Amino acid sequence: MSTESKTETILELKNIHTSYGEINAIKDVSLQIYKGEIVTLLGSNGAGKTTILHTISGLLHPKKGEILFNNKAIEKLAAHKITGLGLAQSPEGRQVFANLSIKENLEMGAYLRKDKQQINNDFDFVYSLFPKLKERSSQLAQTLSGGEQQMLAIARAYMSRPKLLLLDEPSLGIAPILVGSIFRAIKEINSQGMSILLVEQNAYLALNISNRAYVLKNGEIALQGLSSELLSNPEIKKAYLGH
Repeated sequence: MSTESKTETILELKNIHTSYGEINAIKDVSLQIYKGEIVTLLGSNGAGKTTILHTISGLLHPKKGEILFNNKAIEKLAAHKITGLGLAQSPEGRQVFANLSIKENLEMGAYLRKDKQQINNDFDFVYSLFPKLKERSSQLAQTLSGGEQQMLAIARAYMSRPKLLLLDEPSLGIAPILVGSIFRAIKEINSQGMSILLVEQNAYLALNISNRAYVLKNGEIALQGLSSELLSNPEIKKAYLGH
């Protein structure tokens, strides 16, 4: 965890209920993220992890409950307003701009910013995290491998300089050799003081880089605690770590 205060909350969900039509996808979910933390959200497919991210980022609105981002209620705000407050999401499936170059994708990440010198510094930072992106900065995003597109999606989200970064399944469909690079980059981004909410199928990697974790089951929080404790929890080992 970075050196930010652990007692200062950057995000808090209070008793959130989110539905798709008649289906209650999220039921009475409460969680919090402190400034400078990495928090992992674990759960099987269909448990509601992506629904939580979409509810936080304004792509879905909860039926009930409250979402506080830096002590400001955001649950009724449009997604672009929430982005403007300092929250960015790297979505599942990457969703890079296929017909734009790597550099243009990164510029799109920074489009709300005016601080040109810091933007240049951030280009240097993401290129140092992902040297392959620098080597190919003029290449179209659609020509990249899945792992390289994932690097670009994370780098693009970083370029908006969010206070909180939401990462949805960064290792999904990625060659194992690149997964380590992506997780090292997530740690490095966090060391810059950025708070991160990480949704990830690879429980072992996620729990090894995060401070705390929540386990979601059927749209509800089933377990929570320090990541180090959950790594040795028999239930977690059986369900997620293959022990």
